[in-house]
Amino acid sequence: MSVFRSRPALRWLVPSAAAVVVIGGGAAAGTIVASADPALPERSAAQLLVDLQNARVDGLSGTIVQSADLGLPKISGLTDGASGQAALANLVAGSNTARVWYAGEDKARFALVGTAGETDVIRNGPDVWLWQSEGNKATHLKVPAEAGKKPQELPTGVPTTPQGAADAALAAIDDTTKVSTTGAAKVADRDAYELVLTPKAERSLIGQVRLAVDAEKHIPLRVDVYAKNATSPAIRVAFTQISFETPDAQQFAFNPPPGAKVTESNVNQLHKDAEKAAKEREAVPPAAAKAKGAEAPKVIGEGWASIVTAKLPEGGDSSSAEAKQAEGLLTMLPEASGTWGKGRVFSGSLFSVLIVDDGRVFAGAVAPESLYEAAAKK
Repeated sequence: MSVFRSRPALRWLVPSAAAVVVIGGGAAAGTIVASADPALPERSAAQLLVDLQNARVDGLSGTIVQSADLGLPKISGLTDGASGQAALANLVAGSNTARVWYAGEDKARFALVGTAGETDVIRNGPDVWLWQSEGNKATHLKVPAEAGKKPQELPTGVPTTPQGAADAALAAIDDTTKVSTTGAAKVADRDAYELVLTPKAERSLIGQVRLAVDAEKHIPLRVDVYAKNATSPAIRVAFTQISFETPDAQQFAFNPPPGAKVTESNVNQLHKDAEKAAKEREAVPPAAAKAKGAEAPKVIGEGWASIVTAKLPEGGDSSSAEAKQAEGLLTMLPEASGTWGKGRVFSGSLFSVLIVDDGRVFAGAVAPESLYEAAAKK
């Protein structure tokens, strides 16, 4: 169990969806040059893993920059930031800047700054605020007393931090992963060790994931995700500035600006709604699900080269705006065909997705050829 699972407040800074972004890259060994080579005592990979698990931070503040270049084809409305999707576009081909403050299990703040405005997620004791400057909108949630000081997971949609990226990468460590260390680095003007995760699977597009671990505080300062044989990261999440002084309490006090539209909610209600939706999905009779053509996702293979496959349900409201937009995006993807049939493929340096005309979908951190082989085995 990593330090980020044992200390939920650190994980709360990032939505769990960040794992999808992180487990998708790497680099060829020896291709990365540290920005500096500070003189640090030698530490093995095993020692660094223990350091991460035992890290304790009472307070910090800093600036984080997340950048990505996944080598994806330009698709209007998805990767170019059209139609108000700038945040999504930056996640796959751009950058995001955020400020973070942390002062204990029940005091944390994440501020995502973009060209369209600022989005803040603030936890201050029992109060949680989500504020969006665009539209001057705020949502207020009250954390129930029985939840103690542990903050709740929130669907913020913000990009990852080094903590969240490292948590996802460490969760992928198994027998198919080589763990090593190489050199040292200087990140945000602090000395750090580099921990290297290298997938053993030859078919995986992932080369390495590198974590720069603070030499004193033992938390990740930077996570680099490289494609095989690449010399520059496809994804980088790093502190550009960090202080381990406990932020002033005023950083966590939030008062809605004049004219703000405030929505009151409750964390318990959010969880109840999610549980209700899950039960409703489970209540669908198997025969009905089969009639609609839907199939539950399943995993083909193991480790870093595994492929997730599922079958999309048939029918639906094809006249809806969402359906038309999805169909429009699909037609922009390159066509592919083989003994498995015909379809569309979406691929970059870190992952590939195959959408077959019969409704089957295959995705993984592998080249399209691996997806074609999986699709041919009906």
